[in-house]
Amino acid sequence: MELAARYPNLHVSRHPLVLHKLSLLRDRTTEPKKFRELVRELSWLLGYEAMADLTTQPLDVETPLETTAGAELEPKVGLVPVLRAGLGMVDAMLELMPSAEVWHIGLYRDERTLKPVEYYNKLPDAATVQVCLILDPMLATGGSSAATVDILKQWGAARIKQVSLIAAPEGVATLSSAHPDVDIHVGAVDRALNERGYIVPGLGDAGDRQFGTFAGPASEPGHAIGDEAAEVVRRLQRSLAGEDRGQSSVPKEPPPDR
Repeated sequence: MELAARYPNLHVSRHPLVLHKLSLLRDRTTEPKKFRELVRELSWLLGYEAMADLTTQPLDVETPLETTAGAELEPKVGLVPVLRAGLGMVDAMLELMPSAEVWHIGLYRDERTLKPVEYYNKLPDAATVQVCLILDPMLATGGSSAATVDILKQWGAARIKQVSLIAAPEGVATLSSAHPDVDIHVGAVDRALNERGYIVPGLGDAGDRQFGTFAGPASEPGHAIGDEAAEVVRRLQRSLAGEDRGQSSVPKEPPPDR
C-alpha cells in the first residue's frame, strides 16, 4: 500500500525545484555552506506548501487608486525548530511569515536506547499561537517529533504541522499513529531506516552537515551500533510491516529522530 494512501495526513511535495534541490542536498560532496543554502531554499518551498490551507479574514486595502478587498492571515503562527538541525530552517520560514513567533525545544537521542531526552524548553506558560510548525530536517524514527507534539499539545497549541526535508516510513508511521491529526509535509519519503536509526539513502546527519561537525568515519551513520538501539529499530520496522497485514502498529515508547 502506498504510504500517502495509508496516511492521509502525509503530504509529499512533487515540486520540480524540491526534487532538484533534494538531489543536491543528498550529494556527499556538498559542503556545509552550500548545504545550509539548500536547507533554507527547501524550507521556503515546503513551508509555502505547508501554509497553503491557513485561514484568512477580510481586509480593506487602500491602493493608490481606490479601496479594494484584501485578506490577512487569521491564526497566529509559531515556528518550533527542534535543536539543533531545525535551526537551519527558521530564516526561510520567517521570510514567508515575518510575524511568526519562534520557540525552541531541545531534544537529543540517547544513542543506546534511541529515546528522546528533553534538555531545553522555553515555551511560555500558555500558548501564544494557534498554529505551530515543527521544523526538523529529518523525520527518522518519529520519536522526537511525537515527543515535541506532546509538549505542544500540553502547551495548548490548537493545530500542529510537521515540516521536514526527508522522512523514513517508520517515522511517518510513528508520528501518524501517535498523532493522526498532525499534518506531515516532506520533500521525500526514503526507503527505510538502517539498524542505527538513520534514514537511507538519506543525506547523512543534517546537523553535522550544516555546521561542519563531522567527526570522521567512526561517526558515520551505521557505525557503533548498540544491541538495544538495533532492537528498537527492528521493532519499528516490524510495526510498520504489521500495518500491511492489518495489525496494530502503534509502538510503545517511540524513539526519537536523529
